[in-house]
Amino acid sequence: MEHGEPVSYMTLQAGTDVVSSDGEVVGEVEHVLADTEQDIFDGLVIDTRLGPGGMRFVDADQVEELYERAAVLGIPAQAVEQLPEP
Repeated sequence: MEHGEPVSYMTLQAGTDVVSSDGEVVGEVEHVLADTEQDIFDGLVIDTRLGPGGMRFVDADQVEELYERAAVLGIPAQAVEQLPEP
């Protein structure tokens, strides 16, 4: 899967695929949580309707890379359903 060029959390778009560390698409970015004035990336709210359903919060330290067409997580697909609701 080609994810495109690396991007900043400030330019990551809603609807971007969220990919687990084991390569599975587990949802889409709903929105980015950040304090842009302080340049602090807090995490992502993702829509996991493709999996167990519902919204989940992914903490910034669980996000490995951000690309034009994918947010790649540092956790496997099975762990995504255990993420907290936002």
